[in-house]
Amino acid sequence: MWNRDEGHDARFVDRFRDGHALVGRDGELAALRAAVSGHRLVTVTGAAGTGKSRLALAALAPSPGGPARTVVRVRWHDGIPVGRRALTARVARALSGAGLPRDVARALSGAGLPREPAPEEPAAPARPAPAGEVLLLLDDVDPVHTECIGLVQTLLMDQRAVRVLVTARRPLGLGDEQVVRLAPLPVEPAPGRPGASPAAELLVSRARQRGWTEEPDPAAVARVCRLLEGVPLALELAAGRLGEWTMEELAAHLETGQCRLSDPDPLLLRHRTLRTSIGAVHALCEPAQRKVWRRLSAFTGPFTEAAAVFVCLGPDLAPHEVPPALATLSATGVLQTLGEAGAVRPPRYRMARAARDFGAERLAAAGERPATRDRHAVHFRGVAAVAETLWNTGLQRQALQTVQEEHDDLMALVHRAGDGTVHAETALETMLHLWFWWAVHDHAREGSDRLRGLLPRLPADGPLVARGRWLAAWLSAAWDPGTAHHLLSLAWPAAVLAGDDALIGRIAHVHGTLAWQRQDPETAAQYYRQAADITPGGAPWGPSPAVSLAALAVVQAHRAPAAAARTARRALAQPGCADDAWATALAHYARAFADHRSGHTGRARHRAGRALADLEARLDAPQVRRALRLLLATLDLAATTAGAPRPGPRPHVPVPRDGAPAPSPTASLAQR
Repeated sequence: MWNRDEGHDARFVDRFRDGHALVGRDGELAALRAAVSGHRLVTVTGAAGTGKSRLALAALAPSPGGPARTVVRVRWHDGIPVGRRALTARVARALSGAGLPRDVARALSGAGLPREPAPEEPAAPARPAPAGEVLLLLDDVDPVHTECIGLVQTLLMDQRAVRVLVTARRPLGLGDEQVVRLAPLPVEPAPGRPGASPAAELLVSRARQRGWTEEPDPAAVARVCRLLEGVPLALELAAGRLGEWTMEELAAHLETGQCRLSDPDPLLLRHRTLRTSIGAVHALCEPAQRKVWRRLSAFTGPFTEAAAVFVCLGPDLAPHEVPPALATLSATGVLQTLGEAGAVRPPRYRMARAARDFGAERLAAAGERPATRDRHAVHFRGVAAVAETLWNTGLQRQALQTVQEEHDDLMALVHRAGDGTVHAETALETMLHLWFWWAVHDHAREGSDRLRGLLPRLPADGPLVARGRWLAAWLSAAWDPGTAHHLLSLAWPAAVLAGDDALIGRIAHVHGTLAWQRQDPETAAQYYRQAADITPGGAPWGPSPAVSLAALAVVQAHRAPAAAARTARRALAQPGCADDAWATALAHYARAFADHRSGHTGRARHRAGRALADLEARLDAPQVRRALRLLLATLDLAATTAGAPRPGPRPHVPVPRDGAPAPSPTASLAQR
């Protein structure tokens, strides 16, 4: 039995029953039904648009063999007054209309209800007493969240026949409350279950109900679901746009903003657009929480509390106001908390994509975008500097982990330099701090592309431009030697005029790489030797002299194994080399290869195996790891081949269609 009071949206239930059923919520539905059966107070929580009301309606739908239950639904929406008096009056009237005695009103008087209904709120006509239990569904109580706490507590204490199911963005916080948290739909198929993800199923099914007949492209559907982060409301609004856009066009529009998604005939007025749905959450926030929300929109990826405090700080917001705002925004679903509770590392936060787009609009409207993005840029330039310091002090795995965790915002800093909202010098300095990420961690092409887009935005004679040109040349040497030569020719005069020995030495290192690529080992050796002699130890924004010595040893190993072994030992003896897992692995590779060329296969296998084990324990360096594994495979093959001839001269390096020499594994090592 359902009782419909004036706050009940009959069209919502009717449409729910007419085909807008749940998709991908079997587990949550079973959990909610079990919770309602075993507890007197259950709250369904989740962010805006996750389908809390729909899940509650599905859980309370009559089922054969289920308990005898009278369901009374009371909800709040636009135009309904809020406050303790209005709240308790509506709940008491609804319960009385369901057949409970009128003394329910007197029982609720402790929560603020007068003993007689107000004139504008006539009492509902009496109904027969309900059979079985009464379940009160307080739907969408966020506008009256505080008032609901006292009312529900009083009701549960005085009316033993009543159970309460609440839908809200955060729990009531009562001691006997059972909470069912509703997350967005998964955007990837479940492991071991091929097919579309639950988010994709919802998107396509709602589009079909609206008359969409095209055959969906699975890749485009998956992209749309990822952009919408599996939020059911956003997926349903997006499905309504497929009549005018293709799936690919829809994905392109979502890249630039989601708040424009709309439905001309929504079930709820605040679901007319995604912006109004999120705006309903924003309207319930305190002023400090709104400031934090819009300033946090500057973040692209996850962030820490300390980062949030730094970026949000301003003359109108004190540092101690930010952590409570983070807690509230997390409780209401605006922020997602990453990491396990009670873990050693502090939690990280991530803002949902739609909430971030809404916050960015508010940030621009408040005129705070330039200042907030400047603080964001300063913070992440500092993060990059810390990562480089970790690298240079031997904590290289931690340095890479730092960049991985902050990668989205570090790259956003570089991207924003293109639209003029961040100083290009700050972005370039950040990229220089991250030289090891580009060179060692197999992101050379990405780094080269970003640098080439950034350098034209800076004055040609700027103090950082020469270093930026050197780094771009180093990263692009493997596939675009012509551009690398041009960039080095521009960087060299500035380095000489500035007396920058570190830059001069590193330019020589890149020239050595280019010579090695064109199969000129003598010239390559000269340049690498020059780089090792000129580059000062401990100089920032680039590799140490030990790396140039290790590259020299790799070159020498092909024709002068004894000299290569001496050079490798010299590299290992450099100050700080023991803390540099990358340089150490390069030097040990050169020694192992020199042993192999000298015919000491067993010693070469032992040395390469130890080098690989040490590298994998200390650092993720894909190029060196691949080269060591290839060398070990070659040595194993030689050991199992009876009478195998000793290795001959270095084979000719093939030239692909683009005209750039394709380096062998040893050549790749020398490049880095």
